[in-house]
Amino acid sequence: MTTPGTPRIPVRHRALGDHTWQDQAACNPTEHNPVDPETFFPGPEDTDRIATAKALCAQCPVARACLDAALEAGDTHGVRGGLTEEQREPLHTRIAERLDHSRVNDTLAGRDIHLTKAERRAVVIAAHRHDVPVDRLARLLKITDEHALKLYRETRRAIRHRRIAEDAGRTAATGGTTNQLGRHGFGTAA
Repeated sequence: MTTPGTPRIPVRHRALGDHTWQDQAACNPTEHNPVDPETFFPGPEDTDRIATAKALCAQCPVARACLDAALEAGDTHGVRGGLTEEQREPLHTRIAERLDHSRVNDTLAGRDIHLTKAERRAVVIAAHRHDVPVDRLARLLKITDEHALKLYRETRRAIRHRRIAEDAGRTAATGGTTNQLGRHGFGTAA
């Protein structure tokens, strides 16, 4: 949480296949930073090592990238991104439905980011709303133009169905009638 007047540093998500963030990690042992890697693999009852690992993670400028990497790779061992194995477990089970709008925005800006299913859907919806061309959506999601076009059609259909349902809900809520013809409103054939 930032205080008023403090500039907010934007989250910088790692790109696909990018491991350069590891060089900036607080756990990266160097000549001037002699960190024992075993600190990040404590036993479940080793509260001192857990506290030490979490304290180092709290100072780490790339803790978010570390956590994302652990979740995306299914890494369930050790302290990663400031969370223990037990703390990350619920995140692992729900990773496919994670929806981080900053990741969606970075993708729309052209960054090559690993997206969850929910984030991919959000990219398609945002691209549709902003009239992103089909070929650009295809490049962003690394799919064919035909698949991107299909996703746009599905999105348009879903938006249209949602509007119809909302209109029907408003009509039902107000007790109003619609001008739609029923089964018997067509008269007889001549």
